Amino acid sequence: MLDLAGIAPGFADATLESQAVFRRGLAGLAHPGTLQECVDVPAPPQGVHPAANALLLALLDQDCRLWLSASLSGAVAGYLRFHTGCVLVGEPGHADFALVAAPAELPPLGSFDIGSDEFPDRSATVIVQVGALSAGGPWRLWGPGIRGEARLQAAGLGADFLAQWKHNAAAFPCGVDLFLASGNLLCGLPRTTRIAD
Repeated sequence: MLDLAGIAPGFADATLESQAVFRRGLAGLAHPGTLQECVDVPAPPQGVHPAANALLLALLDQDCRLWLSASLSGAVAGYLRFHTGCVLVGEPGHADFALVAAPAELPPLGSFDIGSDEFPDRSATVIVQVGALSAGGPWRLWGPGIRGEARLQAAGLGADFLAQWKHNAAAFPCGVDLFLASGNLLCGLPRTTRIAD
């Protein structure tokens, strides 16, 4: 049974507000490394950043399988199940979408569904919450959607993540797509983006 006690509101106007956030997400994937601000979004459950919460509200529905990292409480699961109808799964490899509370809780990228050569679009989309996002950081990004190169800093993600991301990009057309979220900011990292520091 889903306990409805204490579940906070979602979008006031589900159609218009979810479309606005969806456009922010698309812009982030189309222009990797750019920071997309999600404004006037619902207050998230504890442990979830506003941008990550808004993106999940816009993307999830009853046909989606969601994996949550270990520290995210039952209240987060209840909130997202109530507002989206999504199905929660216990293993990263079974998920269409994943929310990772912090870089320390990010499992190996290879543990998520990377799709197949026949159906690369069936791969997982992973949202990783970080302490801070800023342009002009030490990471150099290049690839489709980036003129020349972009710069980015994502607090808490280091050399191990970059090594995993290199393997993820090498699996193209398979591989996961990723969003970084910090506060009200989103940054898209599609599998085609190359990163070096």
